[in-house]
Amino acid sequence: MWTFGRMSNAKSWLGLGMSLYFWGLMDLTTTVLSGTPTPPGELEALLSDNPQSHQRTKRSWVWNQFFVLEEYTGTDPLYVGKLHSDMDRGDGSIKYILSGEGAGIVFTIDDTTGDIHAIQRLDREERAQYTLRAQALDRRTGRPMEPESEFIIKIQDINDNEPKFLDGPYVATVPEMSPVGTSVIQVTATDADDPTYGNSARVVYSILQGQPYFSVDSKTGVIRTALMNMDREAKEYYEVIIQAKDMGGQLGGLAGTTTVNITLSDVNDNPPRFPQKHYQMSVLESAPISSTVGRVFAKDLDEGINAEMKYTIVDGDGADAFDISTDPNFQVGIITVKKPLSFESKKSYTLKVEGANPHLEMRFLNLGPFQDTTMVHISVEDVDEPPIFEPGFYFVEVPEDVAIGTTIQIISAKDPDVTNNSIRYSIDRSSDPGRFFYVDITTGALMTARPLDREEFSWHNITVLAMEMNNPSQVGSVPVTIKVLDVNDNAPEFPRFYEAFVCENAKAGQLIQTVSAVDQDDPRNGQHFYYSLAPEAANNPNFTIRDNQDNTARVLTRRSGFRQQEQSVFYLPILIADSGQPVLSSTGTLTIQVCSCDDDGHVMSCSPEAYMLPVSLSRGALIAILACVFVLLVLVLLILSMRRHRKQPYIIDDEENIHENIVRYDDEGGGEEDTEAFDIAAMWNPREAQAGAAPKTRQDMLPEIESLSRYVPQSCAVNSTVHSYVLAKLYEADMDLWAPPFDSLQTYMFEGDGSVAGSLSSLQSATSDSEQSFDFLTDWGPRFRKLAELYGASEGPAPLW
Repeated sequence: MWTFGRMSNAKSWLGLGMSLYFWGLMDLTTTVLSGTPTPPGELEALLSDNPQSHQRTKRSWVWNQFFVLEEYTGTDPLYVGKLHSDMDRGDGSIKYILSGEGAGIVFTIDDTTGDIHAIQRLDREERAQYTLRAQALDRRTGRPMEPESEFIIKIQDINDNEPKFLDGPYVATVPEMSPVGTSVIQVTATDADDPTYGNSARVVYSILQGQPYFSVDSKTGVIRTALMNMDREAKEYYEVIIQAKDMGGQLGGLAGTTTVNITLSDVNDNPPRFPQKHYQMSVLESAPISSTVGRVFAKDLDEGINAEMKYTIVDGDGADAFDISTDPNFQVGIITVKKPLSFESKKSYTLKVEGANPHLEMRFLNLGPFQDTTMVHISVEDVDEPPIFEPGFYFVEVPEDVAIGTTIQIISAKDPDVTNNSIRYSIDRSSDPGRFFYVDITTGALMTARPLDREEFSWHNITVLAMEMNNPSQVGSVPVTIKVLDVNDNAPEFPRFYEAFVCENAKAGQLIQTVSAVDQDDPRNGQHFYYSLAPEAANNPNFTIRDNQDNTARVLTRRSGFRQQEQSVFYLPILIADSGQPVLSSTGTLTIQVCSCDDDGHVMSCSPEAYMLPVSLSRGALIAILACVFVLLVLVLLILSMRRHRKQPYIIDDEENIHENIVRYDDEGGGEEDTEAFDIAAMWNPREAQAGAAPKTRQDMLPEIESLSRYVPQSCAVNSTVHSYVLAKLYEADMDLWAPPFDSLQTYMFEGDGSVAGSLSSLQSATSDSEQSFDFLTDWGPRFRKLAELYGASEGPAPLW
């Protein structure tokens, strides 16, 4: 039978026997040798006085286990226990063998005595127990003396591990102003020692840093607030150090620490306040709508949603002119322009602005109103603004037969500035490329500069500009839409060339052609045309016309018996009149050919050549003769043209010469008294120019163009201004392609007989041999100073050059 134990002498074995006897009396089911249990029922069978109990089959080994302390630091192997077999007589004939976990590496056995030793340092946290097997062999034969038995070696714990916070360091958040005892976070420390043996793994928590703000529960590790009214705005971050100590916190226990970073989260416990109660701002009157004027800021010590601000204008005379919005990034109030400003109308505004928190917490309302107000004074600064038109759009209707120079609309603009500068008007020529209109530069009178034609342009969209005299960069504009009204100035006419035919066998009253007309005019009541034969054909015996009263007419025959031999073609003039005021008409010609037709009225032939040509002359011969005559005529004309070009010298046409012209003058002119070339008085008083005597003409040259004033209607010359007269003359000159451009004024300083210089001709200078004196040139004034210097008549010193 196997015996496991750590007994080393007889007293130990005696103690073992007494223990077995005592446990048997207590009806235990387990026998422990040196703390080793025995299988149930085994001890009772051994200690029972009943002889029948010895008749049970005897077991030859006892199951057992050993205990050994960890972390042995001695130099000698650590004694674990002893194995012993009943077969061992002490003579060394039994050999003990150890196998299983750690055998030969961690544990060794003396094969003679059965003593087990640990040869390595044991750590319960790495391995808590080892399962081994023991066997007793006959040393001589090697046969097993006992069945193999299994036993356990348990590692007994010591306090060699300190508590550790595996999740540290910790980060926690707690709202500011939280009540005392508010739970923040729970920390947990673990101890690797055996919690079932002693107090090695019993941990107690304490706070080393973070008082008096926080506390920790010694058993659970829950951290709670310990101070009331902790203010985030005063201190936001806290570093708390927690200690965990084993052995129940007793002296000699091992300890571990961790750090808990606690942040106070914000709550809305601070009302907003404006740092200044008055703001002064300025804005240009030309600032566009929605442009920024300035910013106001209500300071709030809170953050996030608790610092959100809503700004509103609660009072002031600028509530309708300005608006305010909140910048979501910086929580500032942005004041913007709500409507156009005018320095001339109002120079300053006052706003009362309120800043308030939209998110409130009811438990902090006693800390004061969560809103504040400030006053904002805004000054409007003057800028030089362009002229403005009143109204801002013009619509004009004008008949197309309006005379040139007629004022059709007065365009009015004004300088909105206080200075009220003078304004000059003009037309944006890109909007009037045809130059149909002209605007008076000072009065803004819009006039026609060219005849209007509704059939060519029925609408004109022009832009009139107004410019300040003192600041030409300030230009205003206004659109002017001009509708050209129709007048009856176009006669109706045939839309195409009409050509009809009549059969030789046609009867009287037969329809020859239906004609229609077109008119470029567009009367309001629509077109209505009247058709009749022209006066010269009113008694036409061959054809007549009947008006269909639908703007068409029918041409009918008045007789029968048409013959190609007598007349092959008829030309019928038709008079077409419209219904306008005044009535306009035109004559169109209908060409009617006489054709030979069959009985059904189908045309067979409309050529009369068969009746007109001689019998002996065919059509081909006639064509050949005409072609020869045409060729001969062309040759004769070509020969005459070549002879003419050889005789005449090459003369350059003045109108086709693109070079500068050299004009030769053979006379000296009439001096200042020569005013016959151009009468400037006609420019200033056109009425007198026409009503006076006949205009004087120069005797030394023929006029190249007649006066244009006679083409101007009398009503225009009498009732219009100088502008309209000039416009009419300019238009007429532009229409005359053979006239030089007389729209420019040139001044010639003549020196003839009428000049104060007298005649400078040298024709009579050869009558005397004496030197001629030119001292009189100094008396002619500054105009002849250079001439006097050239002839040595200057009173000053002679020039060095």
